[in-house]
Amino acid sequence: MRVQALFDALETRLTARPARTFEWKGRALREAAVLVPLFERDGVPHVVFTRRPATLRTHAGQYAFPGGGQEARDVTPLETALRETDEELGVARTHVRVLGLLDETPTTSAYRIRPYVGVIPGDGKYVPNPAEVDLVLEVPLVRLLDPAILRVERHMWEGMEHDVHFYTHGEHVIWGATGRILRNFLQFVVEVPGIHDLLDAPSPADR
Repeated sequence: MRVQALFDALETRLTARPARTFEWKGRALREAAVLVPLFERDGVPHVVFTRRPATLRTHAGQYAFPGGGQEARDVTPLETALRETDEELGVARTHVRVLGLLDETPTTSAYRIRPYVGVIPGDGKYVPNPAEVDLVLEVPLVRLLDPAILRVERHMWEGMEHDVHFYTHGEHVIWGATGRILRNFLQFVVEVPGIHDLLDAPSPADR
């Protein structure tokens, strides 16, 4: 299985069923959208994350997908995700192949996130906005599927218990809303026929 075939299969699966929506009874949620950026380099699929600067008022120092709150100029949530990806990483919307939409995810700051999955160029030519991004993190997809890097904790929030997923890659820990979105995305990945053959294959550098 080639990486391009993986992207095609993900697109088929994401568009075959409607993404689940989220409503919070008694509370109005603000609209937001992110892009889960994928790329291929040397035959290896990767996922891109950003790290928020420690100086930000909310979610400082946390890992995220490029995105943010929907603005009046954004005609659709997808416009939000593509605009923010351009503003944060310098990846133009014309260079993004959108594969589909994951389930909506709430945040503790009362946002409802619509996560889109998209393929970006694998040249690594990012132009990070220092006001929003202090690190661009590229992680091979096979690493994110390794159960050894996942830890699940039970946390209390708004009087209810829920699972919090932590993905540890070296010194980097991905959790919170990003961890929930990542878990949802990986559930689609593991259902792709032939995915393990692709991920188990050695990279060109190892051959």
